[in-house]
Amino acid sequence: MHAMQYAITLPADYDMRIIRNRVKSKGHLLDDFAGLGLKAYGIRERGVDGSPVNQYAPFYLWADPQAMSRFLVGDGFRGVVRDFGRPAVQHWQGLFHRPGPAAGAAPRAFTRRTETLDEHADVAAVAERAVAAHEELATVDAVHTTALALDPRRWELVHFALWADAAPRSAGDRYQVLHLSAPGTDRLGAGPQW
Repeated sequence: MHAMQYAITLPADYDMRIIRNRVKSKGHLLDDFAGLGLKAYGIRERGVDGSPVNQYAPFYLWADPQAMSRFLVGDGFRGVVRDFGRPAVQHWQGLFHRPGPAAGAAPRAFTRRTETLDEHADVAAVAERAVAAHEELATVDAVHTTALALDPRRWELVHFALWADAAPRSAGDRYQVLHLSAPGTDRLGAGPQW
């Protein structure tokens, strides 16, 4: 599994209905994209849920890294580049994935939190503690999906969770989910991935 996200920060007075309409008209195009585990079409709106910015920031879990490459050089991403410019795309090695009790419901929110590892930290020990926390999170009734990923370039862990309803403040940056494409969640694996 690989995790991926890009964020397009928009002007403070940007009409976010434009993004909502874009997702409404195009979101279904990835509903059957081979190799995609899931894509949460996320936005943050300035002044909502503590967001300081307007932002379109979808989050992906890929079951197949070749599919991620195919997406990035394909027509779908070409449309993003045409309309907004080419954003920096972050991607991480997947360490953990598990559906939660709300996996059958349409999620309304996702959270993302980044944790920088101390340079002297035992990476395996930190990852094991993080996996244990995600195992516990995966039992919370409101959780749709939880995932953990690693950026070995910056030595950061990325904590991701989809929520059936509003996300708790303590979980990280909060995003509204406008649509979820989930053609291959069964291919993401369940549990630790090392």
